Order: sequence, then structure tokens, then C-alpha cells
Amino acid sequence: MALAAPSICLSNNEGIGSVCMRSRLATFDERFCQRKALHFRVLVMKFCSTSRRSRYFHLISSDRNFPGLGSKCSTLPFSKTRDISSSFGTSTSNSEVWREIKRLVEQVSNGLKEWSQLHLVKVAGLLACTFLVIPSADAVDALKTCACLLKECRLELAKCIGNPSCAANVACLQTCNNRPDETECQIKCGDLFENSVVDEFNECAVSRKKCVPRKSDVGEFPVPDPAVLVKNFDISTFNGKWFITSGLNPTFDTFDCQLHEFHTESNKLVGNITWRIRTPDGGFFTRSTMQRFVQDPTQPGILYNHDNEYLHYQDDWYILSSQIDNKPDDYVFVYYRGRNDAWDGYGGAVVYTRSSVLPESIIPELHRAAKSVGRDFSTFIRTDNTCGPEPPLAERLEKKLEEGEKIIIEEVEQIEGEVEQEVEKVEKTEMTLFQRLAEGFNELKQDEENFLRGLSKEEMDILNDLKMEANEIEKIFGRALPLRKLR
Repeated sequence: MALAAPSICLSNNEGIGSVCMRSRLATFDERFCQRKALHFRVLVMKFCSTSRRSRYFHLISSDRNFPGLGSKCSTLPFSKTRDISSSFGTSTSNSEVWREIKRLVEQVSNGLKEWSQLHLVKVAGLLACTFLVIPSADAVDALKTCACLLKECRLELAKCIGNPSCAANVACLQTCNNRPDETECQIKCGDLFENSVVDEFNECAVSRKKCVPRKSDVGEFPVPDPAVLVKNFDISTFNGKWFITSGLNPTFDTFDCQLHEFHTESNKLVGNITWRIRTPDGGFFTRSTMQRFVQDPTQPGILYNHDNEYLHYQDDWYILSSQIDNKPDDYVFVYYRGRNDAWDGYGGAVVYTRSSVLPESIIPELHRAAKSVGRDFSTFIRTDNTCGPEPPLAERLEKKLEEGEKIIIEEVEQIEGEVEQEVEKVEKTEMTLFQRLAEGFNELKQDEENFLRGLSKEEMDILNDLKMEANEIEKIFGRALPLRKLR
């Protein structure tokens, strides 16, 4: 769809005395919105002279169509058809004409800026979509996801691009592509750069519009047999401050300074959960959340944390073993599995203790309980609950430099070891070659001896005569014949 180009002529004889207008304006077509186009009118001002005392100029308006970003009709300030002849009368002054021209030019300039911003968001969105999805997904699914994000979550995507933390999250995700622990790496990126903008983008892309496919349950954390769970568990005794001192899943269970405070409220177990996230420079920041659990009415060893707003996540706790006697070695061993809009079937296991350090006295029981769900407690990781202050920046940087030097030294030693192994291989190869040459020479010598021993007396006499004749020829001709070289 395009509008016919109107032509406006303002004639002037020593002043603006009359106005002549030639306009061929087409009607505005409603298909303008349906075709998802931004209507763009460019005004070009052309001055020309017909005589020394007479001048006229044309405002030539041309219409172009540009592809838009979405399905809604975008209305720009200069996209409306307007009868400009009504702005000028027979007594219009030069200043009024120039004011009108200036206003039209400003409209064009503002429209260009708005069009540029919209297309900049579109291009940036495509780039971000490429970085977020394509490297780690099937090509067809990636295109579907990108199309969904640009159509359904355009505003949230634009906010993410313009937010430093969300943009850093996108950059962090690129380091996870094609790694064996790709999912775990992506979760760590989310831990580091989580904020309200990231949450808003995830809510649209994952929960509301479901642009990102859900990761399926692969059976890594199955529902345990009810027979291995505790037969009684009083949630009212699971109150006060508890530390997670050992965890199974490094992605979720082994953060530093995991101090959780529980209390009961309306027959629910409420937990105020805090933990620390380590930063790349050796510092940390603290995360916290509130969780509410409902006890299964028929299985006391099962607690449900459902009805959550963010990603609609659901966690199910299974109490494998517990001991709560108000003593330092009190503990609660929890195996859990969960699901949300992004991932079905994640899980892990943690040991809650009153002490900030795992008591040695309970370890045998923990081994038995872990074995009941097919886990080896020796693979669990002990956490750091010293909860000390953050070191100064200079000290953190110095420590990172030392760690970097250590890594470099280890890599150099590894390279040196590989070089030494290669040298040993070459030496062994050379020794083998020399041994084979020596063996071949010995075989030739032995063959010669065997050959000589096998000759008869007459054959030996002939051989000796041949040697004598060769010596005599050499004496006669001297160095004229290089017999030594010929033999």
C-alpha cells in the first residue's frame, strides 16, 4: 500500500500573493495496520527561480512504507494526511510560511528518531535472541523461540538489553554453551545476575508466553519409596536456626553460609532462607527468600512447597532421617525433587544441623539414609558456614592473582610433563631404530661368515685369485680407477 505523492506549489511575485496547490491525495487505507507497516512521509523543499523577480518553491511529499516491529498499528506524528492548503491564505506572510515549513521539518525529524529507536530495539532484540537461544538449542526450536520472544516479550527483552545486570547475564550465558554442565552453568549465571528485570523477562518468556521449551524430567531424582521415610515428624520441633552443613547437588545445595530459620504458622512450616553467592572477584552477596511447607496428611515425612508465583515452582521434601532432641548433634536429612516452568525433575539432598559444622557422630546414620535412596554420602559436599565478613577488595584481588599464578604454574607443569613424555617416546623410538640397525648388521655379518664357511676349497681358491687380481690392477693403474669406491 502506498499513497500517491501530493505536490504543493507556493508561487511568489515580490511576496506571497497567491497560493496554488496541486494535490493528488489517496484515501487512508485500513490495510496500513494489517500490513504491519510504519507510514513514512518525507518532505523535500525545492527552491527554483522562473525570473529575476519571481520565485516559487515546492514542498514535495513522498510516502514510503517500512516494516514495523509488531502487529499493532504504529502512528507517527507525520503519518497523517493533512490538507496543507488550509495553512496558507492569500495574505500569508513569509514568516508564517517559514514557521509552517519549520513545523513540518520538526515532525519529519521526530518521526525519523522514533523510527530509528524502534528498529534499534528490533535489531538488538534479534542479537540478544541469537545469543540467548540459538547456540544451545535445536535450530528449528531456536527460531520458534526467537520469533515468540520478539512477538510476545518484546518490551521485556528491550528492558533486559538496556539493563546492565540482565545484559551481563546474557554475556555469562555464552560461556555455558556446549559445556558438559551447561544447565548448571546457566543457573550459576542466574544466581550471579538475578534482579527484577531478569525476573520480569523470565516470567514472560518462560511462564506467561512459554517461549522457552521446558526441560524434561530425565529421572535423575526419582520419588523415593515411602518405606524409607521417617514414620513421624513433628514440624513444630523443626524451629529456630538451622545450618545446611552438607549437600548433594553443587548447583543448589552447597552455597556458603546457609542459615535457615524456621517456625510454624497456621499449620505450615515457614522458612526464612538465606545463603551467599560468591562473586568472581572473591567477594559475595547474600540472597534470601521465604518458603512455606505443608505436611502430607497421611505421610508425615513428606512436606510440600507449592503455589509459588515465580516460575510456579514446586518443591517436595522427603525426610529420610531426623534427630531433634535439643542437642548439638540434632539433624534433619532432606531429600527433595522439584519442578517449575523451565525444568521438570531437578533435585538434591541436604543435611540440616543445629551446629554450623557437620557433627561426626551422625555420619554413620547419614550413610545408611543416603543409601536408601541410591546415594553415596561420601559424594556429598560439606559447606562453609563461617559466615565471615567480606575481605577488602585489595586482599581479594591479591588472592585471585595468587590463584591465577597457581593455575598457570599447574598448566606449565602439565605441559612440561607432556613434553617429557613426548621426549621419552622419541628416545625410545630412536633406541629401537638403532637396535634394529645393529641387529641387521649382525645378521649380515653372520650371513657372510656362514657363506664363507660353506665354500669348498676350490671355491675359496677362486675367491682368493679374484682378490689378488684386483690388487694387481690397483697397483698398475694407481688412482686412475677408483676401485675402492667401486667395491
